[in-house]
Amino acid sequence: MSKQKAIHHISAFINKMTDIFSSNVPGMTERLSRSCIAVAGCGGIGSNAAVALVRAGLGKIIIADMDIIEASNLNRQYYFADEIGQKKVFTLKSRLNSIDSDCEIVTYHKELVREDVKTIFGSADILIEAFDKAESKQWLIEEWSSLYPDKPVISGNGLSGCGDFESIKISKMGNIYFCGDGVTSQEIGLCSARVAIISNMQANLAIELLMKLK
Repeated sequence: MSKQKAIHHISAFINKMTDIFSSNVPGMTERLSRSCIAVAGCGGIGSNAAVALVRAGLGKIIIADMDIIEASNLNRQYYFADEIGQKKVFTLKSRLNSIDSDCEIVTYHKELVREDVKTIFGSADILIEAFDKAESKQWLIEEWSSLYPDKPVISGNGLSGCGDFESIKISKMGNIYFCGDGVTSQEIGLCSARVAIISNMQANLAIELLMKLK
């Protein structure tokens, strides 16, 4: 990094500290600004978790999804009616950059496969699993845990229905974390408030884990 770029980076960080992130928990902005989190899936969980992380001051985020925005997404995902038909990853990137233009946002518009875990997500400190299908969740967690046993993966599981927030918990197996009730199926429907609870629980846990890595 050149001296001029280094000065610009320091100046941008100071501006963040005194402006956008002035209300952050002490030490959080500095720690998050040098961290990277990957989000696999940009639906209800992924889009809301990504927004929470960038608002907290994350320095780099990797987002991947193959879908376009549909009207049925708007009841729980961080998209708007005038964005229907657009690719989720690029629309979400625009939203995130409007919050913090200094955050580095890497996008992948593709159907993810096992090989992508290393090539796309490998540089991340933490992976947030935000897939819809159980089988996709399974192979993603298995592959990440096999490749990076010392890096946390945070999964959202059991987020359907409404109410009964006391059933939403965090469970842990090694470096695999599960946020949700672990039971409910999407077949019973989805509620924006409940999805937001779980996605923000995942984001909050990711921040907590990064803070412990000081």
